[in-house]
Amino acid sequence: MKKPKDWQVALLITVPLAIILLSLFIGRYPAPYWMPPQLLESDLLARSLVVNLRLPRLIAAFLLGMSLSAAGAVMQMLFRNPLVEPGFLGVTQGAAFGAALSILLIGSYPLAVGSSAIIFAFTGLAFSYLLARRIHYGGWVLRLVLAGIAVSAFFSSGVGVLKYLADPTRQLPEIVFWLLGGLYAVNWPELMSVLPFVLAGLVVIFLMRWRLNVLALSDETAFSLGVSLERERLLLLIASVAITALMVSIAGIVGWVGLIIPHISRRLVGPNAAYALPAAMLIGGTFVVLCDDIARSLLAGEIPLGILTSLIGAFLFIIIMSGRKFKVLR
Repeated sequence: MKKPKDWQVALLITVPLAIILLSLFIGRYPAPYWMPPQLLESDLLARSLVVNLRLPRLIAAFLLGMSLSAAGAVMQMLFRNPLVEPGFLGVTQGAAFGAALSILLIGSYPLAVGSSAIIFAFTGLAFSYLLARRIHYGGWVLRLVLAGIAVSAFFSSGVGVLKYLADPTRQLPEIVFWLLGGLYAVNWPELMSVLPFVLAGLVVIFLMRWRLNVLALSDETAFSLGVSLERERLLLLIASVAITALMVSIAGIVGWVGLIIPHISRRLVGPNAAYALPAAMLIGGTFVVLCDDIARSLLAGEIPLGILTSLIGAFLFIIIMSGRKFKVLR
């Protein structure tokens, strides 16, 4: 439970800022991979590209990484399970079903797709909670785990049915590409529509990070310490689901971030949630920004963000689960 070193704190703050600044000049204009900063003074198109397209996209990418990582860290501690991630309670699959349903019935309008994804993400949480209350096997955590698995499977099969019913020449490609994840459509209006609510959810989680250490204890121990278990867990879960649903509504399904980043954070700064949670938020934001840089600049056609996060995240997961340790000076 030691505090992180001063140099670790400095790196966690300066590295994300430096990467975001450099990412403003990464892209395929005027040439692949890099835009000279001095071009902003003379090229109106370059200036407009940076301000109106790259900047909101980078902010959205960083918020996406922060939200998924914070939600993953919260759920892993609340459920005392290192394999839990934000889609654990049917949230991600519910959002996927909502987006696919909107594309099939209404069309691929961003507002309609995003709103439907948010509604069904919360529907997934509600179904998981209500189903867990009706299960009579095991403790509350185990019941919620079982309910989340069942609800996720239900919505996943629903997405399969919608893909089968979709027009293969028009609707199906849109559904598949949304499910793969990406920030290609993010602009200032779309970012500002979710920014205040995501920041509010992140603030709630950040302020309650001290309580996570107690909530991660057994129910009997936490209750003896005067913690209102059900109320505080529900508040943290709602905040985690809200920020996940909001970011998924504009980015699609981006996997593995909420699963793997909390593990990396705990390896770097220790298990104390007071430090591990903010570190996970900064590392997660940086990770998604780097993946998005690769997605939009590596090839002439954009690579879906979800493919890159899953590929890199799975590779890191194998390293961590195989017992290798990061060499971090302490």
